[in-house]
Amino acid sequence: MSSPRRTDVILNRVLRQLPPPTTGYTVRRERIPMRDDVVLLADHYQPTGDIRGTLLVRCPYGRGFPFALVFGRMYAARGYRVILQSVRGTFGSGGEFEPMVNEAADGADTVAWMRTQPWFTGSFGTIGLSYLGFTQWALLADPPPELAAAVITVGPHDLHQSTWGVGSFALNDFLGWSHLMAHQEDRPRLRAGLHQLTAQRRVRRAAARRPLGAAGRALLGTGSPWYESWVEHPEADDPFWNALRHPDALKRSEVPVLLLGGWQDLFLDQTLDQYRALRDRDVEVAMTIGPWTHTQMLTSGLSRVTSESLQWLDTHLAGAETAPRPSRVRIYSAGRGWQDRPDWAPADAADAWHLQPGGLLGQSAPDPACAPVSFRFDPTDPPPTIGGRLLSAAGGYRNDSKLARRNDLLSFTSAALTRDLDVCGVPVVELEHSADNDDVDVFVRVSEVNPRGRSVNVTEGYRRLHRHTGPVRIELDAVARRFAAGSRIRVVIGGGNHPRYAVNLGTGEAPISGTGVRSAVHTVAFGESRLLLPVGR
Repeated sequence: MSSPRRTDVILNRVLRQLPPPTTGYTVRRERIPMRDDVVLLADHYQPTGDIRGTLLVRCPYGRGFPFALVFGRMYAARGYRVILQSVRGTFGSGGEFEPMVNEAADGADTVAWMRTQPWFTGSFGTIGLSYLGFTQWALLADPPPELAAAVITVGPHDLHQSTWGVGSFALNDFLGWSHLMAHQEDRPRLRAGLHQLTAQRRVRRAAARRPLGAAGRALLGTGSPWYESWVEHPEADDPFWNALRHPDALKRSEVPVLLLGGWQDLFLDQTLDQYRALRDRDVEVAMTIGPWTHTQMLTSGLSRVTSESLQWLDTHLAGAETAPRPSRVRIYSAGRGWQDRPDWAPADAADAWHLQPGGLLGQSAPDPACAPVSFRFDPTDPPPTIGGRLLSAAGGYRNDSKLARRNDLLSFTSAALTRDLDVCGVPVVELEHSADNDDVDVFVRVSEVNPRGRSVNVTEGYRRLHRHTGPVRIELDAVARRFAAGSRIRVVIGGGNHPRYAVNLGTGEAPISGTGVRSAVHTVAFGESRLLLPVGR
């Protein structure tokens, strides 16, 4: 059937950075066989006019709204043939859905099917965000020769890094995602929609219960059977994770890749790792990082994401004569706006801000003989998650003023800045830290406090400690921000950030089955406890 051009024209007016639609298109269903005789369903968008190239999009979330719109209609209306496929075990595709496990083989089999089609011209590109980005990394681990370009938006290549990378399970994100997957195909559709409206409340309630395994299963019912296995395998070198990550994609692929991310996206660290790995191998790679959360890539970030994606595909897949990308790296610096840079080469974290008695933060070191400060962490009443790099709509930049008022957190605030302070890179917090428990977590957040006293999160870090002695060094999330003159810098230190991370019970028990709790008294000494900021560019 031919889709009405009017819808595409209206969409183009809303997303003003996009080039105008050039063609109509038809949509038909495809049945794509896998090597084990499982059949995956796909919607095939075929432009009725000139075709610029073929795009493969592999998705676990269905072929309807919003994915039909942002990866099917928008590209088909601009001359790209699109194969929008439901991955194994989702939305009519055969087999069982096991997150990440089958994407390399099924992606390769889909390409093998494309080669047999009369319309295939010998090259294709890939696009997609989040899980759709992971399916691209799975294909890039052993890239087919026909793959000419990839556009990966907030796409992880390593699930362990996302779930257990700081030593504590990323509970909110991955219990929440498992809950989404358990109910996304509920019928009637109205029921599924209503279920998702209350999802965050349900996840928070389950996350507060112990043990994590039973609490998660009570929420998920018979859905998402993989959840417990993720919680049961915390170690990065466990072979369990081999099928859930594709580091070889960063070591082997020569395909031109555009990476799109957000400073408040949960996969920011992987996006930066991906860029550095490909750049260091002289692979053609470019990167754009905006002021977005994960979910905002489909809302406030959609216009820029799509326009830059089209430019990349026009150049590397269609071979069109297009204006070159102005720079390899584009970043949004809060307080300054968009910046074009030749590379991601941020300043070193060297500008020291010392923790001082009385809750102060300053650039002079205090007397190390000053009495240390302490706080008590209670696993039954952990500090709450407020904003940050979350998968949920509650993420991003938020008013976190109430954190500084909790008695189980330490807060240190600078005097008002006398000049703008430009920070770009990875801040570091170094602490002379000790605790009366061998099993503790340390949470650190840096916020900006405006002249009216409103505090907004900027960057944070987290680390689980087991029988740790000596100073603690925590790298925070990468940031690009101008702290405005008149504002103040605040550092908050605590023993948890829940439900973003699973609470450290303090008993050494495995989180999947642990039920006991033991509180911990954390002590921070002055002298060498400090925040190091990458200041300059």
